[in-house]
Amino acid sequence: MTAHAPAPSRNPVARFGAWAAQETTGGLLLIGAAVLALVWANSPARDGYAALAGTRLGPEALHLDLTLSTWAADGLLAIFFLVVGLELKQEIVAGSLRNPRQAGVPVLAAVGGMAVPALLYLVLVQVLGDPAAAHGWAIPAATDIAFALAVLAIFGRGLPAALRTFLLTLAVVDDLLAIVVIAAFYSSGLVWGALAGSAALVAVIGVLVRRRRPPLWLVAPLAVVAWVLMHESGVHATIAGVLVGLVVPARPVHGEALSRTERWGHAWSPVSAGFALPVFAFFSAGVNLVDGEGVAQVLGQPVVAAVLVGLVVGKVVGVLGTTALVTRLTPLRLADAIGLRDLLPVGLLAGIGFTVSLLVAELSFPDSEHTDGAKIAILLASLLAAVLGALTLRWDARRARDADMNRDGVPDVDVARIGDVRP
Repeated sequence: MTAHAPAPSRNPVARFGAWAAQETTGGLLLIGAAVLALVWANSPARDGYAALAGTRLGPEALHLDLTLSTWAADGLLAIFFLVVGLELKQEIVAGSLRNPRQAGVPVLAAVGGMAVPALLYLVLVQVLGDPAAAHGWAIPAATDIAFALAVLAIFGRGLPAALRTFLLTLAVVDDLLAIVVIAAFYSSGLVWGALAGSAALVAVIGVLVRRRRPPLWLVAPLAVVAWVLMHESGVHATIAGVLVGLVVPARPVHGEALSRTERWGHAWSPVSAGFALPVFAFFSAGVNLVDGEGVAQVLGQPVVAAVLVGLVVGKVVGVLGTTALVTRLTPLRLADAIGLRDLLPVGLLAGIGFTVSLLVAELSFPDSEHTDGAKIAILLASLLAAVLGALTLRWDARRARDADMNRDGVPDVDVARIGDVRP
């Protein structure tokens, strides 16, 4: 890394991209879009919001005459999943998931952090008398990477930098498992020919992106066609974005300084964080609480309590409980300088479901009654988890730290802290 930062660009688009790529801004844009949608959807002009969300665009012959809200969920969110795929590939090949021993604890914590909320959700909807809502079991299992890392960057200053790696690993594995869940449990009526065609095009893209000079003029339209075929196959179309990201080389090739997953991830992250995710949040979070049942009836639904408890309580219990068991019953240990107490705020941050949770809510229920309740619960739980996570991060940062926080018998030597200025 050079000592001198590059001169800021005078291009407004480039400046916005650099701003949107910062961890601290992704969550703010998501919150702003969600709040705007909620206000508009419950204002005297709410019919305008409904009309906008229901506006249809696209060629009917290709079965792509979709509403704007569907384009946001199926189309724009594919950009987010492309970035997720690029990040997954980088972490698996050259990052935190490369060494199974080092990644073992956060990977297992991610599994526990998905299983416990799902189980709590299923128990609560049964106990509270709404077994029909059981199909939404995966709603509280997801973690929003951008939002969680933004809160950690702002309020985690002074804590070990390894804590960010732990949360990133946990969130990446969480997203990987969420992708598998969406593909396996929230797809219907598979058209194998279209699915095979999409996979074949992704394989072709994998060959092209390894060339010395990838023909992006060809890669881009092939990726769009792969998305269309994935949409036609019955598998959620965003999976095409993940697959394209996974075929990009994660080690430098042809003498390049950085891997293409890193370079392309940096290029697409501003588009994802600054445009795709806020637009998706805008069309997904606009729940109408004025007409129909009203606020009291929506908040009284069993699915609301199940999602709230799953995200806020289940995530903490799953992450902390799994980590405590793993570090006590197996040779696996937390990374240097991280203690079990540091995972209380991490568990809370993992309860910020937002993006993927909102997507799963839309895929889970055919009726607006359960969908609206689930979305309101996701917004409330994510806000509560973010606030509690921020408070516990500051509490943790103020407490004295031991010489051997991870209890591996070796004094901690990793002194890097969140917020340190890098040379």
